[in-house]
Amino acid sequence: MNAGVAAPLLVADDVCKHYPVRGGVWGRSIGAIRAVDGVSLAVESQRTLGLVGESGCGKSTLGRTLMRLETPTHGTVTFDGRDLARAHGDELQRLRREIQMVFQDPYSSLNPRMTVGEIVREPLVVHRIGSGAEQQERVRALLETVGLDATTIDRYPSEFSGGQRQRIGVARALALGPRLVIADEPVSALDVSVRGQVLNLMLRLQRELGLAFIFISHDLSVVEHMCDTVAVMYLGRIVEEAPVERLFARPAHPYTRALLAAIPSLDPRRRTGAVPLEGEVPSPIDVPRGCPFAPRCAWVIAACRKSVPALEAVETSTHRAACIRRVEVAAEPLSVSGAPRRVTGASS
Repeated sequence: MNAGVAAPLLVADDVCKHYPVRGGVWGRSIGAIRAVDGVSLAVESQRTLGLVGESGCGKSTLGRTLMRLETPTHGTVTFDGRDLARAHGDELQRLRREIQMVFQDPYSSLNPRMTVGEIVREPLVVHRIGSGAEQQERVRALLETVGLDATTIDRYPSEFSGGQRQRIGVARALALGPRLVIADEPVSALDVSVRGQVLNLMLRLQRELGLAFIFISHDLSVVEHMCDTVAVMYLGRIVEEAPVERLFARPAHPYTRALLAAIPSLDPRRRTGAVPLEGEVPSPIDVPRGCPFAPRCAWVIAACRKSVPALEAVETSTHRAACIRRVEVAAEPLSVSGAPRRVTGASS
């Protein structure tokens, strides 16, 4: 590492999360669901890493594993140089104070029997931070920080709109003063009219509090607005990673190009990926031989089915893609119309 370059805040190295599948009369193991299958990534302080991909690709499981809500089957996760994957007891509790999560559904993630004050105060109680009066004052300050009136402290979640409930979820996540917030599809359950408000709130809090974010989403238009770096997941693996501007300008994996093609736009001049995505994601229990994306790929050649491609650089060390044709894919101009076109050298 070069002198003067800060170490990443969180580093995941070859992280796997497999769930055993049992069947038959005796419940014997018949395989495993490879929800996360060898993911390596880094999150820098005060920066936002986006995790994108279709539903079921492993994004949320990875987020929960990085936070140790799930224990990794294999691999290491270090936070600020400390081993999060193997931490237990008091050590794990201390680390969790620095990593918090905003969940997808603001309706099911808040206990309807607790008041807003009790919900936001709960992390402070669990971690025994401050006296009762200090906790109450902290809750009022947090509500005002996320744009809610402190007088709502005794109201229940049912009295709030979806956007307001997500603000409560953000306030709860900030209660312990974390350095990293994992936001799992934080606006997907909200009306379009309030999504921008919640996203802008998160950007403001990042600037004011110096937060790092892992932003999980299937919506690339939101990721383009929120993130510094983007990691694209497919079937439990990262298939492309790049700074957000480069990923949108020169995607080097056919899957990324297909996701870009699916972004809706009212502007006919907006460039989209050339080949739309077809077919279904294969079963994580029975992953295809070779490149997992090969059965759906318009760029596939015979060599793609022989081995799983590694993440390798595409012209620059900050842009990596897991595709043996990554240089050709990146060089292919993005279509202006978005119409499918024949890819040179492709074969079934």
